[in-house]
Amino acid sequence: QVYLVESGGGPVQAGGSLRLSCVVSGYTSSELCKGWFRQAPGKEREGVAAICLGGDSTYYADSVKGRFTISRDNAKNTVYLQMNSLKPEDTAMYYCATEKYWSSASPLEASRYNYWGQGTQVTVSS
Repeated sequence: QVYLVESGGGPVQAGGSLRLSCVVSGYTSSELCKGWFRQAPGKEREGVAAICLGGDSTYYADSVKGRFTISRDNAKNTVYLQMNSLKPEDTAMYYCATEKYWSSASPLEASRYNYWGQGTQVTVSS
């Protein structure tokens, strides 16, 4: 079984920064994709960023390009999401996820992922 635990969320003012962390335990290959997703009340879960192939490939939603950076520390089994220039519309519950096997689905599609964390809340005030 694979477990994911997110941390680093909280309240922040618009323009501020937060760094989310996701510790992954249990067997998972560093080659497999890890993703960050978010879900705001009344909205569908949205793929924010993903990192695959040990960090050689990264993917971002258009809404966060240039503001968010995904990275990983394979030695610590941790995936990070650095969020800068935060906006009120970034307010959501943020989840990290990992796939069980390599998939051909888009790295920003939730259907690609098999294991999910419980989420960490990010609230951006204007």
